[in-house]
Amino acid sequence: MTSPLSERASTGIVGLDEVLSGGLVPDQSYMVRGQAGSGKTILSFHFLQQGVDEGETALFINLEEDLRDLKANAAALGFDTDAIEFLDLSPSADAFVEDESYEVFEPAEVEREPLTDRIVEGVTAAEPDRVVVDPLTQLRFLLSDDYQFRKQVVGFMRFLKDRGATVLFTVQNTESLPTDDLEFITDGTVRLDAASYGKTVDVPKFRGSATQGGDHAYRVTDSGIEVYPALRPGTRGEDAAFEQVSAGIPEIDELLHGGIERGTVTIVSGPTGVGKTTLSTQFMKEAAGRGERSVIFLFEESRETFLARSRAVNIPVDEMLEKGTLQVTEVEALERSPQEFARMVREEVEGESADIVMVDGISGYRLTLRGEDETMLQQMHALGRYLKNAGVTAIFVDETRNVTGEFRATMENVSYLADNIVFLRHIEVGGELRKAIGVLKKRTSDFERTIREFKITEHGITVGEPMSGLRGILSGTPEIVDQDRTRGAERGDRDE
Repeated sequence: MTSPLSERASTGIVGLDEVLSGGLVPDQSYMVRGQAGSGKTILSFHFLQQGVDEGETALFINLEEDLRDLKANAAALGFDTDAIEFLDLSPSADAFVEDESYEVFEPAEVEREPLTDRIVEGVTAAEPDRVVVDPLTQLRFLLSDDYQFRKQVVGFMRFLKDRGATVLFTVQNTESLPTDDLEFITDGTVRLDAASYGKTVDVPKFRGSATQGGDHAYRVTDSGIEVYPALRPGTRGEDAAFEQVSAGIPEIDELLHGGIERGTVTIVSGPTGVGKTTLSTQFMKEAAGRGERSVIFLFEESRETFLARSRAVNIPVDEMLEKGTLQVTEVEALERSPQEFARMVREEVEGESADIVMVDGISGYRLTLRGEDETMLQQMHALGRYLKNAGVTAIFVDETRNVTGEFRATMENVSYLADNIVFLRHIEVGGELRKAIGVLKKRTSDFERTIREFKITEHGITVGEPMSGLRGILSGTPEIVDQDRTRGAERGDRDE
């Protein structure tokens, strides 16, 4: 029969088990509620299939759908319907032909009602460890009023639990058939819903244990349901040290007072075409030489374009990919929820031991949230905290709109998330378009407060000396400073 109460009954869905802190408590009953098409029945099959895989007996009590269609749909998703017991009490089944006025699940009446007889006989014969009733609300149409419905449901749940079964029952909430009053008979509720950016799942009730809070997401796929828990930042290890991560270019390291620190968040900002991605990848090129692994998530360009551009500026991406020191993943933002993307990041960090994670870029990531500013900041904050606490160096690329003119540190108002902000800038000098680099913020150490010229050639990145002969660089239209006149004025001030 079922496992001891100290153990958990897996739902068969890894992400949902994580939300439930390990799974369901055995020998209890749980409600799965949601609108039509939300995936309630599929979730139920995951639960039963997991039981079969663990050598348990699984019973599906079908009260609505044609059994042949039900089995065919489940088999198409990869569930072993031959290993699952079915008790078919759907309107098309013979059980409903015999009598249309059923009062069910009262122990004193079980001998008198054909439907109840079928259920008692079926459950007794199967001796199931796991039971699914789909949908329980179908019984309401067979009973005279709401009181009788609730009364019989309580008796039914008690009967199944007394047999040592862990029970899932599905309900569909409609205006004509509210299901809020069923909450009182359950030990837990799993709610499937829809948000502006996709499907969500939460657990508003769960007796016996705490569950993981937050805004969780799920997706129905060709192999069933996948659940993506909300990202939990965790805590930073006490022995975590702020080790310097060099760019491998002396002038950039000078700007950063040695480099960026491991386990910090760096935002690289600037307008289009200024070299943000190339600069960020330079840190990964240097890390590869140390045998470290870096991951790039591309939201705004294709993988092929990124690789071709990197090869053209002497970044050995092919060698890095071959050695496993680089992973480049193209992300289609409109097809992903932020929780789904967080799972991708976690797999790289926890499963593949990534040392550096780069998100290119923030505005593309925003599309996973359908433009919700507050939610975007919350998700970015959670992602940054998670990476920092895991000791992973995070680089977020942020594109500003103005090519020249008014300076903005970031476009998405995420500067508060950053430990370091490195900006790149287009400037016009003598009718020629040039580029500049500077550091605006560094929490963990001092930094050089100058602006240097920044170039990308076929040989890679080069950075010049501080551009002390120019002023107004951040405006995008700098003016040349007369050095001799400036030095003379400074000497005059000292003589006075």
